[in-house]
Amino acid sequence: MSTRTAALTRREQILREAARLFAERGFHGVGVDEIGAAVGISGPGLYRHFAGKDAMLAELLVGISERLYEGGRRRTEEAAAAGLPPADALDSLIDGHIDFALDDRALITLHDRELDRLKEEDRKQVRKLQRQYVELWVDAVRAMYPGLTELEARVSVHTVFGLLNSTPHLSGPSAMPDRETTAALLHRLVRGALAAAGPAAGPGQSV
Repeated sequence: MSTRTAALTRREQILREAARLFAERGFHGVGVDEIGAAVGISGPGLYRHFAGKDAMLAELLVGISERLYEGGRRRTEEAAAAGLPPADALDSLIDGHIDFALDDRALITLHDRELDRLKEEDRKQVRKLQRQYVELWVDAVRAMYPGLTELEARVSVHTVFGLLNSTPHLSGPSAMPDRETTAALLHRLVRGALAAAGPAAGPGQSV
C-alpha cells in the first residue's frame, strides 16, 4: 500500500508533487507552473500528462481509494487462502492502512479538504470504493470479535480510521519517532481500541 517506489515515472512524480503542494497550500493556492517547476518541466508541459489540475486531483483521490481497497482485498484474500486465523488477517489490514497513513499523509489532507471539488462521478467513485474498503474491515473485525454487532464493528472501524488518519497532524522532526517505532505504536493503538470494543479474545485471537 505504500506509494514509495525505487523509480517514479514522470506522471507519478507530477502527482506526488501536486499532492504535496495541494496539501500545503490548498488546491486553488497552487498553479500549474509551480507543479511543473517542482518536477523540472514547464507548466504547459504538464498538459502532455494531465488535462489540468482537476484531472490531477481526481487521479490522486480516486487512485488512493482504489489502492486502499484493492490492497485490502488482496490482503484478506491471501489470508483466507493461507488459512490464517482472524487475528493475522486483521493485522494484515492494519499494517496496510498504517503504510498509507505514514506514507501518504498529503493525500489524507487532500481528501479532507478537497473531495468536494471532484466532479460528481469521481466523487461517487471515491465513496463507493471507501464503502467497499470499510466492509473488508467490518468483516475482519467481526471475525476477530464475533460478539460485536455489525453496527458496533462499523463504528469501531470508522473510529480506528480516525485514529490512523490523524497522522497529518504529526509534523516536524520531533513530532513522532522513527517510522518503524511509529508503525508499531499505531498498530498497538488500533488493536487496543478494537479489543476494548469487542469481548475478550478467544483461543487463537490474542490481542
